[in-house]
Amino acid sequence: MSRDNEFANFLAGFIIGGLVGAATALLMAPQSGEETRAVIKEKSIEIKDKAVVTAEDARARAERALEDARIKAEEAVSEVRTRADEVARLSKERASELGQRGQILLDESKSKVRQTVKKAAKDVEDAAGDAAAAV
Repeated sequence: MSRDNEFANFLAGFIIGGLVGAATALLMAPQSGEETRAVIKEKSIEIKDKAVVTAEDARARAERALEDARIKAEEAVSEVRTRADEVARLSKERASELGQRGQILLDESKSKVRQTVKKAAKDVEDAAGDAAAAV
């Protein structure tokens, strides 16, 4: 936006400078008042036409820049969506893998606990049997 403002300031300065310069040159020239007015009118028409052309060029460049920015923004949004979808897919896969791994570890832990409980129960039975036999 500041670039547009800088260009507008430049354009205004250019036009005003041109008018002041032309008016000064005409007033300093050795001509009659009628000739000077005719020259001023002619020069002001030329400057106005140049200003119109310059403004149209600036407008066309601004429209092209706006269209380019819109296209780049759409591409960026598309890229972000694609990456977000990929991250979501990878996250789901990783969560599924972790869930499966967790289930395997849980099953292994249950099995080990069962074995330990069975062994402890057998040891208690053996100890109770030994104690009963010793009595």
